[in-house]
Amino acid sequence: MSLLTDDFTAAAAVPIGKALAMPISQPAAQRMSDAYQAVKAQTCQQVIERLESLGRTAESLGSTALREEIEQTIAIRARRGQLALNSAERLLLIEDVEDEVAGLGPLAPLLRDAGIDDIIVNGPNTVYVERGGVLEKVRTRFRDDAHLMNIIQRIVGPVGRRIDEASPYVDARLPDGSRVNIVIPPVALDGPVLSIRKFRMQALTIESCIERQMMSAEMAAYLSAAVRARLNILICGGTGAGKSTLLNMLSGFISSRERLVTIEDAAELQLRQAHVVRLETRPPNADGERAVSARDLLRNALRMRPDRIILGEVRGVEAVEMLQAMSTGHDGSMATLHGNSPRDALARLEMLIGFAGLQNDVRAVRRFIANSVHVVVHIQRLVDGSRRIVSITEVAGQEGDAYSLNEVFAFEEQPPLSGLGEFRTLSHRPHFAARMRDYGSTATSIGEKLV
Repeated sequence: MSLLTDDFTAAAAVPIGKALAMPISQPAAQRMSDAYQAVKAQTCQQVIERLESLGRTAESLGSTALREEIEQTIAIRARRGQLALNSAERLLLIEDVEDEVAGLGPLAPLLRDAGIDDIIVNGPNTVYVERGGVLEKVRTRFRDDAHLMNIIQRIVGPVGRRIDEASPYVDARLPDGSRVNIVIPPVALDGPVLSIRKFRMQALTIESCIERQMMSAEMAAYLSAAVRARLNILICGGTGAGKSTLLNMLSGFISSRERLVTIEDAAELQLRQAHVVRLETRPPNADGERAVSARDLLRNALRMRPDRIILGEVRGVEAVEMLQAMSTGHDGSMATLHGNSPRDALARLEMLIGFAGLQNDVRAVRRFIANSVHVVVHIQRLVDGSRRIVSITEVAGQEGDAYSLNEVFAFEEQPPLSGLGEFRTLSHRPHFAARMRDYGSTATSIGEKLV
């Protein structure tokens, strides 16, 4: 009998002690029916009551002990005629109840799926995931707004965040490093909204980036040489373009003898060097106090004797300290920035410097930026979901009031909006070729591949 039948729905509405035998079928699909959700809720309630009677909580039990308690509860229900399960159905219900009692409920299977990069919840009945750069709707659902809000409180509670009508949005991080953004009513008009950027357990290698056609082998050789030569690199692109992923990959070329300081809003970089200091910003508390900004951390990082500073994202007045660090002895520093092209990224830096109250003339500001940033890498997510480096541009200096830019590589999409195209080398003589060679790079020209 299907969970979607009227008989099952009616049975699920009967009090637990009087429920009819309820066969559960279609283990992969029936999770989403109202009937199954009711059965799961009833079982969860019995598990919680059983633990309370024993003076225990789900948090105090290990995973194995909790699963045993759930299995015993389901066995009791089955003996009473409340459930009729085969082995596959039993395992499915045990997993779901464990996720509800001690995990993140319907989100847990999506978080375990290694093929999913992003999870987007637009209310209790609308869930999307991103696979390979493409959004697709999934059948995952929550019982109602209250169920979704319960999961949200489980996310923000352990990390000391607060979300309510007075503070209707929040950023948080899951224990596995995944980034979470939450918006709730009254700001979100159609119910709570949840966005999760999953933490990649294994950082991409340069070889896998080439294999995925994120970049060409020549681009990889150039970027590796640029990092080894301690050029200051700015990575720009749109939301979800892969800026942090690329930054993480490039950090692998930094020598293990260097001291690195990373500054992020939500720590997600996976640097493999031994000498790394990881700093994370802190939002204000409920009283609007005790915030720690990226600018605060950058100022402090300069006193920590770093060889390089890696800033997860430049989004405010910390741009001034970042550029000062890049131009005063911390060569080889890297950062990401939202921008639709290299010139747009540099213009955005000018704007952020203006926000810091530095009212210098345009020429002085551009000279400051040109002396600090050496290479701008533009990465983009194309219409087919693929992510590619579409430009590598050197900041060669300043000519009059304008930047002198040398675009070394570009990806030309043909036909437009197709995701297809080819990587092209536009300059066979990079502006920083001598510096790369002086620092012992194994790639002294664009055409050579690193060994």
